[in-house]
Amino acid sequence: MLPETRTGLFAAAGAYAIWGLLPLYLKLLTGVPAADVLSHRILWSLLVVGLLLAATGAGPRLRAAFTQSRLIGLLLLSAVAIAINWLIYTAAILEGHVLDTSLGYFINPLINVLFGVALLGERLGRLQWLAVGFALAGVAVLTITRGSLPLISLGIAISFAIYALIRKQAVVDAATGLFIETLVLTPLAMAWLATRPESPLHWPGGTLALLAAAGIITATPLMLFSIAARRLKLTTLGLMQYATPTIVMLEAVFIFGEILDPARLAAFVLIWVGLGIYSVSLFRGVRAAAAAG
Repeated sequence: MLPETRTGLFAAAGAYAIWGLLPLYLKLLTGVPAADVLSHRILWSLLVVGLLLAATGAGPRLRAAFTQSRLIGLLLLSAVAIAINWLIYTAAILEGHVLDTSLGYFINPLINVLFGVALLGERLGRLQWLAVGFALAGVAVLTITRGSLPLISLGIAISFAIYALIRKQAVVDAATGLFIETLVLTPLAMAWLATRPESPLHWPGGTLALLAAAGIITATPLMLFSIAARRLKLTTLGLMQYATPTIVMLEAVFIFGEILDPARLAAFVLIWVGLGIYSVSLFRGVRAAAAAG
């Protein structure tokens, strides 16, 4: 294995592991309203990423980004999408719906596929349509057995798919993009905390330290993922991404004691089958492209 590939694998594993362990961190903030957690995450992420950019001499790159009105407009939209995603995810974890968040991130790759067809004019093969069909069947099982749509799972999957779609159009590195997104959201975060009846600093020291850690917890996996993306094939990253919702699902069942009832299990199995079929189609596409090249 090439050293570059090994570095990429370790970086990707680190990023997906941190994202997978995020519920353990958020559970330590039980009692803090989700919107407060989100606001602190935005503010501390801005500080951490800003320091990172300053330390790496990224000033010229950042100034260049601010001269591109289209880029700033796209990052404004992506900021709204990721804020919605973070808020749904945080509220779900704090309120004991960890399994629903796991399901959301299992669904997300197939939502991305649908967005590609509907919005980018991409064409799917039969295997990919079959994969989407299994995912929709999983959602249908939950909808029928619960009597309502799995809104948490769909909210997480769709908001992150929208974020990914917008960021695909925004030609900017991860750190610069995150800095501008959090900068855009900072006035809203500060306004929210200013309207709270208690001071943002009224929490005990340990809780404040945990809230401040949100900046590092947000920035670190993003930087690791950027390292991995430059060194690994997209198919490798695509397969490794399932580690995060798998870790979250295991935490939900074995640490937080959530029940994987038959309906949920059936939905997970259908979506896993869909993801398996989708992964096979990706491998076939890569092999066909390699043979043609």
